[in-house]
Amino acid sequence: MTDTLSTAAEVRTGLFIGGEARETTETLAIADPGKPGAIVGHAASASPADVADAVAAARAAYPAWAALSAQERAAKMAEAIAGIADDRDVDAAVLSQENGKIRFESWVDALVFEIRWNLALMLADEVDTGHTLPVVPGAIPVTTDVSYQPLGVVTVIVPFNWPIAILGASLPHALLAGNTAIVKPPPSAPLATTRVVQRVAEKLPPGVLNVVTGKDENMAGLITDVDKVCFTGSVNGGKRIMEMASKTLTRVTLELGGNDAAVVLEDAIVDDTHLDRLYAAIYDTTGQICMNAKRVFVHRSRLDEVVDGLAARLDKAVIGYGLDEGTTMGPLHSPAQKAFVQDIIQEAKDAGADVREYGALPGGDLAGGNFLRPAIVVDPDPQLRVVTQEQFGPVIPILPFDTEEEAVALANDTWGGLCGSVWTASPEAAQRVGSQLVCGYVWVNDHGATRLDLRAPFGGMKQSGIGREQGIEGIRAFQDTRSIATIDPEALAAMAH
Repeated sequence: MTDTLSTAAEVRTGLFIGGEARETTETLAIADPGKPGAIVGHAASASPADVADAVAAARAAYPAWAALSAQERAAKMAEAIAGIADDRDVDAAVLSQENGKIRFESWVDALVFEIRWNLALMLADEVDTGHTLPVVPGAIPVTTDVSYQPLGVVTVIVPFNWPIAILGASLPHALLAGNTAIVKPPPSAPLATTRVVQRVAEKLPPGVLNVVTGKDENMAGLITDVDKVCFTGSVNGGKRIMEMASKTLTRVTLELGGNDAAVVLEDAIVDDTHLDRLYAAIYDTTGQICMNAKRVFVHRSRLDEVVDGLAARLDKAVIGYGLDEGTTMGPLHSPAQKAFVQDIIQEAKDAGADVREYGALPGGDLAGGNFLRPAIVVDPDPQLRVVTQEQFGPVIPILPFDTEEEAVALANDTWGGLCGSVWTASPEAAQRVGSQLVCGYVWVNDHGATRLDLRAPFGGMKQSGIGREQGIEGIRAFQDTRSIATIDPEALAAMAH
């Protein structure tokens, strides 16, 4: 990462459809969440006709792309990703300004996309590997070859918080499986994602990869006119996608929000290393990560240690602009999210909860930005929204428990099931408790995106989503089976007797 901390001029991005860049008359003005009234840049705003063109381009490119072997597609994808890091410093600066998060996180955001892309390519030899079902004498007189086939045109919709990295959890898998794709970046922060995807798309055959930005109301065709939608976002957003997709039975993968529990057992190691991990798990990206810890359950005997350890780190937090040196916590992405987090904190205060806030809000040209002081809510009423809802902001409830059984019950008593974590010195306890958490991914003595195994299947249970991303499971999510049965004459003749 170089010392270049900002872009030289306002950023402008267009559409990329069928191998060609396209401008639009209408554009989206992208606000800077840290500086009231400031505009980072403008993104193209697609019309329904532009969307139809993108679907048509992907549809036209599909037969030739699907006809390649997985190894041939992997070779072309490797060429397409080469050199993607050359503009990473600028990508990170753009993302920091449109998203609000600190520049280092933005840089890692783009890095993870490349890592996930290359990890997907390592699976090329497995993509086309099927299996054969043999004759069952006296019952089934056929051998059946079971193979995998791509679905067709896929739309990938990513959120504002880690848009480039999240794209890497599904886009390379969809392409490697033989599908063509349309990427829809978030309308409130589309610039950096569009830049990255267009550079990759330019190196692939025309129409294989397309990028469309614009208002959600113009995007229906990206859901109803394709073969699959992969959506990462809020629970309510996922429900809307699923409802729209139902009209044409478009398949969906939904990676939605979470109300993730971190369970700190009585024998947990509460030293600086582990407290640093827990702090990052809660407050990275100002709390705006789906897999962040959203509820921390601590054995009553260790409660003060955990609270004091987090408080010591919050005392050192520097709230400020994401591109400024020394900033450790940027603004929330939108005024609406800031208002929601303020509201649930105030509700906790009004209910008499022990709410502790830290740090100082920035002034000057940042005054009035989407900044909030980070907070801890100690032993609140479990019915408060700060516990029951996904905060998606810099506030965490810390609740005591007395027994392991109680901790598991509290952790599972929620609408979601994305991730969870167990903090303990005992490997046996980690497996015992972790295996009881109703969620898709569990960490031991850690929690959060920085420690996610990018090879492993990832996704939620309950209202945290449908389907899995990453790994061979993520590739299979973009394929279907094809069974070809061949009669065995000898087996058939034997059955006739």
